[in-house]
Amino acid sequence: MTAHQLNSVIIKKIAGFYYVQDDEGIIYESKLRGKLKQKVLTGDRVIITVLGDNRGIIEQVLPRDNQILRPSIANVTMVLIVLSQDRPAPSLMLLDRLLFLGYYNGLQPIVILNKCDLPESQAASLIKEYYPAAGFNFLLSSGKTGCGIEEIREAVAGQVAVMAGPSGSGKSTLLNTLGEGLELRTQEVSSKIGRGKHTTRHVQLFPLPTGGLIADTPGFSVIDMPKISRKKLASYFPDFQSYTELCEFRDCIHYKERLCGVKQALEAGNIPLSRYNNYIAMLEEVISLERSYK
Repeated sequence: MTAHQLNSVIIKKIAGFYYVQDDEGIIYESKLRGKLKQKVLTGDRVIITVLGDNRGIIEQVLPRDNQILRPSIANVTMVLIVLSQDRPAPSLMLLDRLLFLGYYNGLQPIVILNKCDLPESQAASLIKEYYPAAGFNFLLSSGKTGCGIEEIREAVAGQVAVMAGPSGSGKSTLLNTLGEGLELRTQEVSSKIGRGKHTTRHVQLFPLPTGGLIADTPGFSVIDMPKISRKKLASYFPDFQSYTELCEFRDCIHYKERLCGVKQALEAGNIPLSRYNNYIAMLEEVISLERSYK
């Protein structure tokens, strides 16, 4: 029985067992060595002792590049923000909040407008018009027609990606198509409440045919703002940055200042009102949290 340091990653954990995949795609059903007290997450890179019959013992958790608390997953490099073109119509506030959290956590965000086979809602039209032109990574997709599937696979190749977005946006259907042969549960959108029910119960990483891992994760029911200074919030809005040179003050937060380049861009129609209002809502939340820390 020899310990092998594998280029391995935990792709899921269920009922005390950890399923570890090496760089050749072999999966080992593993348990923790008794002396290992560290909390182990999906996405962790580990060293295991191979026991045979595709079983193993996890000996060590290697240092993490990062850790996301909700969903609880480690070593993520990319977030796919999946919104539906309609049924349900995309939430611009949720989009902007997820973009901020992606940048804040050091992840590369990609905005995916799914269900592109449906007629587009007003919010979907705004997303298509503004976000790609403003420099955000943007893709159209459909799990039903296959639109955008190869483009997503290419984007995720070599990455560890998580999907984020509201229930009913088609994440599981999209992942079933991306992963080839997956049979994740999907849920139709309720005609009464205009959204779907969460069908995922645990965090799991799935390998894609073109390489890379992608997580189907429990939905974000609460997205808390992190502890951040009001003066730093705007730095996570990359589309604001070219306008800040016109601000009167270097530490302008684009709120109640008299001469503000971002507000001038808003008045000129270069930044959508929804985008600015969502920034202000987050800023006011940050200011409120600052007061509670004192």
